[in-house]
Amino acid sequence: MSQVFDPWKIIIRPVQSEKALRLIEEANTLTFIVARSATKPDIKRAVEKAFGVKVVKVNTLITPRGEKKAYVKLSPEHSAADVAARLGLL
Repeated sequence: MSQVFDPWKIIIRPVQSEKALRLIEEANTLTFIVARSATKPDIKRAVEKAFGVKVVKVNTLITPRGEKKAYVKLSPEHSAADVAARLGLL
């Protein structure tokens, strides 16, 4: 039984804050709120599939509100600003 992988079950929403926007510009990094159950490989796969980019690294943390936040660094050939523009963040 093959299940279709849906990245939007993992990615809940992009984070739109001053820090998130600074990371897009300076570190080519996108910030998302993701499902609490999602692992780093899950998040990497979801972002790569949803936006057609190559992910170099994923860092995660649990916020004081109990949400899981993921910092997703893209490879240099992909622009976080382009993805953010597509998401309506920029």
